[in-house]
Amino acid sequence: MIERRKFIRQSAIAGMATAIAPTILPSKLFGSTAPSKQVTLGFIGTGGHGTQVNLGNFLTHPSSRVLAVCDVKLPHARRAKEIVDKHHSNDDCKVYQDFRDVLARDDLDAVVISTPDHWHVPLSLMALRSGKHVFSEKPSLTITEGKELVEEVEKQGKVFQWGIEDRALEKYWMLAGLARTGAIGEVHTVDCGLPQKPLLSIEEPTSVPDDLDWNLWLGPAKSVEFTPSVTKPQWWRQRFDYSGGSLTDWGAHLCDTAQIGIGMDESGPSEILGTSEELSPKSFVDVPSGYDVLYRYTNKATIRVRDTARKIYIRFEGTKGWIQCEKWNGELSASDMNLFRNRDFAKNPDFWPRPDREQREFIDVVLNGGRTTYHVDAGHRLATMLHLGHMAIRSGETIHWDPKREQFSKSRNEHERSRVFKRQARDWEKGL
Repeated sequence: MIERRKFIRQSAIAGMATAIAPTILPSKLFGSTAPSKQVTLGFIGTGGHGTQVNLGNFLTHPSSRVLAVCDVKLPHARRAKEIVDKHHSNDDCKVYQDFRDVLARDDLDAVVISTPDHWHVPLSLMALRSGKHVFSEKPSLTITEGKELVEEVEKQGKVFQWGIEDRALEKYWMLAGLARTGAIGEVHTVDCGLPQKPLLSIEEPTSVPDDLDWNLWLGPAKSVEFTPSVTKPQWWRQRFDYSGGSLTDWGAHLCDTAQIGIGMDESGPSEILGTSEELSPKSFVDVPSGYDVLYRYTNKATIRVRDTARKIYIRFEGTKGWIQCEKWNGELSASDMNLFRNRDFAKNPDFWPRPDREQREFIDVVLNGGRTTYHVDAGHRLATMLHLGHMAIRSGETIHWDPKREQFSKSRNEHERSRVFKRQARDWEKGL
């Protein structure tokens, strides 16, 4: 009888140990964090930014575990796997060329999207519908796509984060805070200088490299023949089929700070007008170059965005002074430099504490709940502002916009035919 009781007791203890094993096994078996506190990730797009910025920053979070890397250029994915395997000290990370194989995995909590712009929203929508949280690089390609994404995130109840770091960078956080909380009086003008990209010439088509899935690279963009340089960031960003040029690329950074500083980050401009230089028909570039765009807001503030200054800067002007930052995250200056020494502005209830970098914040929100700083609507409203600038340039007239209803106030039908308002996506699954 004693032996039997001893056996039952020992068996029960063994059974309990088996049931709770995932929480008591040494964390070294799973990296630095036990499985119950990890967020498993798949990366779609592992080029320069996807690897050096996103993958690098996500790997530093103790609760992230990368299980899959994917790129239409296989060498990119293989290089990313080497980085992941070295970090995790195993070879668990799988390489894919087709993102659908990543989305089909049910052991991934989230995906990180670092593709060209024309894939951001379509991939995000598919990932959300597959039950995954999403971190995506900015921006959207059209206004209607961005609005659809906002609705889908709400429907699916998943965490979403845009990949824009500026609110976490101290200098831009400080500029926006000082402007927003009255340190320079009432802000009436913001001037944003963006870099002017080189004008590239059209290339002759060539054969598609063996390690590139050209159909998947194009995706929803129109079908065209492959050319040698188009998959390079400095090239695809110069075509409306894939991007919006420096206005939506660099503009997404500086204009976000600008809209926060005038207190309109949850709204948008009401009038937009702009000009640009005429492009040669022999140029590969069809996004605006040499542009100058003026945004007017209902609170009487204006934001001017241009690449004609040929330098990167942001400058706030108010009724009591001015503040600015020259170069990217560079030198601060002001009408009174003591403004930067007074941190009381950060205590103002109209501004928030400086957040963590977007990758770390994403993991923390997935684990603990809440909302990311660059939540889906924040990025959509920012991208909408920039898309409206493109529309003003291309139409040659003032665009009247109702940011509350997200509708055009005038010439609605004409503007809704714009390619930056809505695009006709091809059925990429049929191939070329």
